[in-house]
Amino acid sequence: MDARDFTSERAGRPLKTPGPAGYWYFLPSPLPPRITWSEPLVAALSRADHALGEVSSLAGLLPSPHLLTRPFMYHEAVLSSRIEGTRASLSDLYTYEAGNLVLFEMSDDVKEVHNYTVALRYGLERVRDLPLSLRLLREMHGRLLAGVRGERQRPGEFRSSQNWIGPVGSTPANAPYVPPPPAQMAECLDAFEKWLHAPSDLPPLVRIALAHYQFEAIHPFLDGNGRIGRLLIVVLMCLWGLLAEPLLYLSPYFAARRDEYLDRLLAVSRHGAWEEWLAFFCEAVSAQADDTATRAGKLQRLREGYRGRVGITRMAAGLLRAVDLLFTQPIVSIPMVRDSLQVSFPTAQRYADRLRSAGIVQEMTGKHRNRLYAAAEVLAILQE
Repeated sequence: MDARDFTSERAGRPLKTPGPAGYWYFLPSPLPPRITWSEPLVAALSRADHALGEVSSLAGLLPSPHLLTRPFMYHEAVLSSRIEGTRASLSDLYTYEAGNLVLFEMSDDVKEVHNYTVALRYGLERVRDLPLSLRLLREMHGRLLAGVRGERQRPGEFRSSQNWIGPVGSTPANAPYVPPPPAQMAECLDAFEKWLHAPSDLPPLVRIALAHYQFEAIHPFLDGNGRIGRLLIVVLMCLWGLLAEPLLYLSPYFAARRDEYLDRLLAVSRHGAWEEWLAFFCEAVSAQADDTATRAGKLQRLREGYRGRVGITRMAAGLLRAVDLLFTQPIVSIPMVRDSLQVSFPTAQRYADRLRSAGIVQEMTGKHRNRLYAAAEVLAILQE
């Protein structure tokens, strides 16, 4: 890391480890920073707050908002993981959960994405009863890396050795960014946790943007820092009352602008560009709030259309439940329908056959056994 690249100490300062083999690292300053409230930043924050309020109120207007929380969560998992290089799709993830791993060759990537959903659900459930803490971040991290390629990188434990951010083959001496060594990292984490619990006059959305930067700057794990940092965003939005339901995620915006996202974070460390990062974060909130509202509307209309297609039959009540299942799990197997709806296997098969004849699902394996059924229109809305 070249200390000359760091032209401001607004976010922290570069320091050098002792000894002849010493290297430069970045030590983040405790939050909060002094923020210059320019008119563009205030306007961006105002738009984001309004958009976030619209999403929060959307949960109260939708007939069944719980049917949308899972697909939006899975969309987040796919794109947050994609920022880190995985190539699994949303269809791959749903196929994995339906229990048919032989349909694709990227099971390692899919398992990583699946773990993201496990870690996110765990975090959202835990903060209902317990305060957000370093312990909870470790527990989420343990679930994120369980049984995947990062499982050798001490899942659930903060690092006890130096890490760095840079291309393959880089070292602390030439990497673009080196976070604090373990001893200084522990001090930064302690200050970070205290700041999370301290009262503040800053808008909650600004605090969340600051928290995401600070976590990434500290980089406390050997692997998975980016994903845990993005998980932290939605957990804090729910914990601090900005979302009634976890319907808003920023990873799709960050993934579409990956280079700018990473550059904005690095610019805070190098040049103290807090205001630019906060504006970018607010723009992400506004854009994703609009996206959430659009997708939610399309999914709700599609659901009503499906319910109309099913019609009034002897199986109507069960079929309506099967239709709803497709919005939380657009790719299903007969055992999954059986277990989710608590019906017999023959009844689950009849539901699948009826949905297929109505053009709601298509069988995707071409086999006589272990068949999978996909609601292509639901997947198209989530992936478009």
